[in-house]
Amino acid sequence: MTTLITGVAGFVGTNLAKQLLQSGHEIIGLDNLCRGTRANLKSLESHPGFVFGEADLSDYEAYRRTLDQLAAGRVIREVWHLAANSDIPAGIADPQVDLRDTFLTTLNTLKVMREREIGKLCFASTSAVYGDLGDTPLHEDVGPLFPISNYGAMKLASEAMISAALESHLQQVFIFRFPNVIGTPATHGVILDFMNRLRAQNAYLEVLGDGTQQKSYLHVDDLVDAMLFVRGRADECLNYLNIGPRDTGVTVRFIAETVRDLVAPAADLRFGEGNKGWVGDVPRFLYSTDKLAALGWEPRLGSAAAIRLAAREIAEQLGIALPVTDR
Repeated sequence: MTTLITGVAGFVGTNLAKQLLQSGHEIIGLDNLCRGTRANLKSLESHPGFVFGEADLSDYEAYRRTLDQLAAGRVIREVWHLAANSDIPAGIADPQVDLRDTFLTTLNTLKVMREREIGKLCFASTSAVYGDLGDTPLHEDVGPLFPISNYGAMKLASEAMISAALESHLQQVFIFRFPNVIGTPATHGVILDFMNRLRAQNAYLEVLGDGTQQKSYLHVDDLVDAMLFVRGRADECLNYLNIGPRDTGVTVRFIAETVRDLVAPAADLRFGEGNKGWVGDVPRFLYSTDKLAALGWEPRLGSAAAIRLAAREIAEQLGIALPVTDR
């Protein structure tokens, strides 16, 4: 079975591709290498079932041309569309970023699927589509939805466009709404950011906001396991689920302390003001995963354990020597 993964060089894409290859899929991977890297693909490119093409997926002709070259003689049965801008502040500073890298890549993926008569789509969405609902539990049917970032807005617009495509030419859709996903190979995120700051100077760590921001975190291994679990069991035409841990999350202070204690124990923590780290940041949300649990899936790690594991993994990725007790 041949599967197309967009955004394959990102850390979710590389981990997903690895699992699908192990289960016997042939993979065509596409990425513009804006955040993902060729180094991330090193372990995949030695596999005979994997081929990769670098392309700007917001450019339909470039997308189509690259895929035509890679897919010659292959019939693609499903698409995992992971390509998107993942830098929320960048999208706030320039709305064109999310329009181009999130919405247009989705539009072009749907056009390619229609042209090639590919009926199954798995889409990486986000908790950011819900906006800031405070202490209201974020379950899949809450609404109306008012995102507060361009990232969330373009993901929600993509969900709407996918819904319309299901009416016209798709056969089955899986919309996975991610929490904050952590692990390696890390390309961005709070843990990597904190570690890079401490590598630059280890006397103190500046933290955006007052540290009270509280969110759910899921290790990428659990995320991939959950998506494959759902894809193998859910049989509705439209399947949309929150994926996350079964807890209320951890604070930014907890993450800062975890990274500080691992990398530079003597460093001071310097917090900002207010409970938002940047414009478009949702400072606190309660993520309901009851729908996923009802299907029979539970994560291996909660938010705190996932942070601790990912911190060690990212430190090793960066070549940071860990204390003996933390190895």
